[in-house]
Formats: sequence, structure tokens, C-alpha cells
Amino acid sequence: MPQMFDRWPHRAPRPGEAMAHVRAVESGKGLGTLWRIFRLTLRHPVMAGITIVATIIASGLQLAVPRLLGEAVDQAEGVLAGGTGASAALWQTALVLLGVSVARGLFTMLHNYFGEATGHHTAYELRLAVYEKIQRLSFGYHDKVHTGDLITVGMLDLDGVRMFFATGILRVVLLGILLGAGSVMLLTTDPLLGLLALSFAPFVAWRSATSQLELRSTWLTLQDMLQNLSRVMEENLGGIRVVRAFAGEAHELDKFDTVSDKALALAHTRVDLRVNSTAAMNLSFLISMGLVLAFGGEKVLSGTMSVGTLTSFLTFMTILQMPVRQLGLMVNSFARASTCGDRLFDFLDLDLDIADRPDAKPLVITDGTLTFEAVQFAYPSAPERAVLTGISFTARRGETVGIVGPPGSGKSSIAHLIPRFYDVTGGRVLIDGQDVRTLTLDTLRQAVAVVQQDSFLFTTNIENNIAYGDPWAKEQQIARSAEFAQLHNYVMGLPTGYQTIVGERGVSLSGGQRQRLNIARALMLDPAVMVFDDSTAAVDAGTEQRIRQSMKQFAANRVTLIISHRLSSLMHANRILFVEGGAIAEEGTHAQLLALGGRYRALYDLQSRASEDQSEAAE
Repeated sequence: MPQMFDRWPHRAPRPGEAMAHVRAVESGKGLGTLWRIFRLTLRHPVMAGITIVATIIASGLQLAVPRLLGEAVDQAEGVLAGGTGASAALWQTALVLLGVSVARGLFTMLHNYFGEATGHHTAYELRLAVYEKIQRLSFGYHDKVHTGDLITVGMLDLDGVRMFFATGILRVVLLGILLGAGSVMLLTTDPLLGLLALSFAPFVAWRSATSQLELRSTWLTLQDMLQNLSRVMEENLGGIRVVRAFAGEAHELDKFDTVSDKALALAHTRVDLRVNSTAAMNLSFLISMGLVLAFGGEKVLSGTMSVGTLTSFLTFMTILQMPVRQLGLMVNSFARASTCGDRLFDFLDLDLDIADRPDAKPLVITDGTLTFEAVQFAYPSAPERAVLTGISFTARRGETVGIVGPPGSGKSSIAHLIPRFYDVTGGRVLIDGQDVRTLTLDTLRQAVAVVQQDSFLFTTNIENNIAYGDPWAKEQQIARSAEFAQLHNYVMGLPTGYQTIVGERGVSLSGGQRQRLNIARALMLDPAVMVFDDSTAAVDAGTEQRIRQSMKQFAANRVTLIISHRLSSLMHANRILFVEGGAIAEEGTHAQLLALGGRYRALYDLQSRASEDQSEAAE
């Protein structure tokens, strides 16, 4: 079965490389989004140059076809009339026409191939830049933006930018040559027939442009509806067990059907618009062609024009019909590229809330001391509501600090500030006297491991999930981390051991097993600061006791923070902080806090009574 990632990966772009490619062609606000897309295209000058040259040559060859056909018709008349040498001339014209057609086909192939290749190479760089940006965005950004919105930017908007070279820039070149040179050739041959032959062009161009803009507008609305459908489906798939447990299938189907019906109705509107527009353009073209046949036929009968010349006019009209129609597609391409490019570049140009400062230095561990100095914090989504106020404590190497408190008191926020998932709004977080905001994120997050309650696992085997932070780790290191997390014996009992696939989001494992695997993954980093954020909530008491015993040796050389609602998980700590309302309400050892008889004591008595009640009920 294919694995999500290889423990020995190929060389991947270094942080900042993909964004550097995109930023390298940033042209400033004055030149606009389309100019910026064009500059990105010019990063591939060979392919873009071949495409443009092939387009020019193919257009010129296409313009030669009507004249050659006209000559062939006149020469065929000469053959029928028994003219001397007419047959040889007809064969010569036929061979030239064949050669021109073959050459036009070859250059059109080059035009299509390299046009697509240029667009896909541009999309490749943008795709890397988008994905890199997602990796570097702060938690605060993800708190306020839906995942589906990011997927839309990285797929639909990026595709709109990708297609601009082939459907926008190249069409400008192609249509400019065909319409410009073709119109001149028609008008210089016979002004009246030329005007009649081109009479359909203004109407078709206007109708095509307006219909494409209307289709573009409805497409944006339809895209929003499809995005809503994706959200509904994503939520349904993510919560499929809840849906089944509460028999919510009918409700989910109704919800999906409501959004889907609106999308279907709009799709019907788009079909009607496209069909009506196409019918009107076909009618105008046929009327124009009828006028050319009527007036041209009169000239042929009067002997002032040859049949071959009339054939050339009709062939020119047939050739010009498609380019004129494509004027609307070209307008749509420019509109789409502008809209999609605006969203895409707005995303890529976002300033990172959490990023390395220009003078950031790597973290240097000496004593391994963690310090909170009068820390204040509010989430970016609600800056007016302080989550932490005046948090101050120091934890030294070898110490275990427990943090407990009611829900919403700010316990997890303390954990998120240490590795700079968020930045403090006041005070400082220090490691060995170094403010975490002045350190490089890579070295900081290598030194701080946060084991969270929500244990996300990748769709790969157990070994790769444990070694995610260190893909080059040896099997002995992986097994040792699993032993500390009390997972090794379970894994060895599986038919394929550490090669067992855990399934999407670890669905094949229980909640406790996922949490133990998450602990093992964090231990692989050998961090200086270890934070357990309610990471054993799904683990039974016996297994938790064994994990705590095995962790004593591991915790001897690092700071350990344990955040939990269950006092049995942290009563062994050197110091316990009771957090309430974003501040430290009580502080001390387990015994000291019990003797204090305050909030901690009340929580202890409550949990003790609950445990006794459960024991009596079991008996």
C-alpha cells in the first residue's frame, strides 16, 4: 500500500524557496495582477518563446489556406475547360496546400504543447508557494479561515492563473494576426464583399464578450456554492460516526440537497445563457455568409469575380468565425485571471503573524530553564478579551509542573505560547533567558514538544507516524519511544508490527492508542521542554500510571509541563499551578494545596467522591 511519506524523502524545497520564486517577480501594485502573472510566465522564457513563435507561424500558415483553395478552384475550372497546363498547376497547388496544412498542424501542436507546459510549470511554482505558505501560517489564521477556502485558493484560483497564458496571452497573439491580417486581405481584394464578410464580427464579438462575462459572474457564484457543498461534505465525512450514532443521515441529506439544488438551478441558467448566445452568433454568421453568397454570386455571374475568389472569401469567413467567437473567451480569461490572481496573490502576500525576525538566532540550551514573566495573552480573533493575565512562573530542568483549572481558564493557551503557536500580547516567555520571539522557529520547535489531546495521525504506518519529526531515526529509537509511551507491546502484537497502516486520522486505533502514539512521536524529538496538554485523557488509569513511571527517567533532563483536568495525572508534580480566569489562583505541591483548602482542595474532593461512587457502582 502506498505510504503518505517516505522516511528517506527526496530533496524537497527549503523553507522560503517556493515563495522566493513568486516574490522574485513581484512587480508592485501599479502594474496590476495580470502583469504579475505575465512576469511569472516569463520565468520560463524558452517554452514561452517557442509557443509564441509557433503561434505566429501557425496563424500565418492558416491565412494562406483560403488563397490556395481559391487558386485550386480556379485551376480546377481551367482543367474542366480543357486549358493547357491547368492540370499540372492544380497538382502543384494541391501539394503546396497539403504542405501548408501539415506545417500548420505541426506548429499548432507546438503551440498547444508548449502553451500548456508553460502554464503547468507556472502552476507548479505557485502550488509550492501556496503549500509552503499554508505550512507557515499561524494558528491564529487557521482559527478564522475555513479549510475549504484554502483549498479553493490552492486549486480553483491557481488553475485560473495557470490557464491565463494559453487562453489569454496566446489568444491575443492568435486573434490579432488572424483578425488583423485576414481583414486587410478581405478588404483589399473586394471592399464590398469584405465588409459583408466581416459584418458578423462586431455582433459576434459583442455577444461573445457579454455572454462570457455573464457566464463568468455566474461561475463565481456557482464556485461559492460548490465550495459550500465541499464544506458540507467535509464536515459529514469528518463527523460520520456522530451522524450515524445520532441517526442524522436524513438531516445531512436534506442539508446537502438544499445546497445542491441551488447549484443545479444556477447550472441550468448557465446552460440557457450559453445556448442562446451560441444560437444568436450562429444566426448572425449565417446571415453574413448568405449576403456574401448573394452579392458574390452576382459578381461571378457577371464575370467580375472568379469562383475561386468567392471561395477564398467564404473560407476566410469560416476561418475567422472561431477567432471572433474566442474574443469572448479571451475576455473571460482576462477576467478570470484577474479575479483568481487577486485572491491568490492576496493569500501569498499575507504577512505572517508568527515568523522569524530578521535578526532571529538559534536557540541555545544551557540550563534548560523555562520562565513566564507577567505573560498576558488574547487570541487574535478576539483581542479585546484577555485569556491570560500576569502569568509568572519558572520551571527548571528536571522539574515537573502541573497545570489544572476549570475549562476555559487558559491552560492550553499557556502550552501554545511556549513553541510560539501564538505570540504573547504582554510579558515574555523565556528559555534559558532567551525570549522565544527572538529565536528561529525551527530550533525553538525542535526544543519544545507539545503533546495535545487531539491526536492527529497520518494515513501511513505506525513507524512513519512515530518518526514524523525525525524521518531518519533508527528503528531502535522508534521502539524506545514507543516503550516510554507504553505502546511497544501492543504494536509488536500486530501481524505487521510497526508497518501496520493506521488508517485515515488513525481510525483503526482506539483513542488511548492514538494518544500514546502521539506521545511517542513527541519523545522522538528529545526536547528540552515537554508539554502534555491533556494528552492522556483517553488512556486508562493503569496505563497512565505505567506511562508516568517510564517517563521519570526521560523527564530527569528536561522541563515537563502536564496540563490535565484529572488530578491523578499531575499530583506527583514538583509544583502545581491552579489557573482560573487566566491567572494563577493557587500554587504549590499536591500536599500544600490540599492543606490550603482552596479551589484545588474542592476539585480534589469532587473527583475523589466521583471515583468512590464509580467504585461502589461497579461493586
